[in-house]
Amino acid sequence: MKISVPLTNGLLADEYGKYAPADLMLADHPIKSFPIEINDAPADTKTFAIVFIDYDSTPVCGFTWIHWLAANIPSSMTSIPANASRQLKDQFVQGNNSNAGALVNGNPAITSGYVGPQPPDKTHHYTLRVYALDDQLPLNNHYWLNDFIHAAEGHILDQAEFDIPSRA
Repeated sequence: MKISVPLTNGLLADEYGKYAPADLMLADHPIKSFPIEINDAPADTKTFAIVFIDYDSTPVCGFTWIHWLAANIPSSMTSIPANASRQLKDQFVQGNNSNAGALVNGNPAITSGYVGPQPPDKTHHYTLRVYALDDQLPLNNHYWLNDFIHAAEGHILDQAEFDIPSRA
């Protein structure tokens, strides 16, 4: 399986991150998710899941930052369009991002679904992982990453990873 995200000069386009225009921000966070292309998924794929995280955040805040969790994306959706997190939110479930954690106490409007990169110190390299699954998972909106990990056990047919740099 292969995944891709369009980059601009090797970086995530500004509209999906820290430099998004005001109309694409909510509570000072970028909320327009980027498009994803999925190719060569196993034939028996029933759903896809997305995990979008920032390991480079660990020295900044003390933990890996979760930017987007989504599951039960229909296998027919191999082109996930820009802003799917908001515009297609009724077609799949979305988990909590790190704004939902007790250490952050974020605004409830931005604790689930996509919140874009906002690296404070330098360019961060974000990890996008897409999973091909053999079934729908028993997850509801606002699930946690650990819920996904447990639910996906034994259901992962394939996975692909894509590095997405975003500028400070």
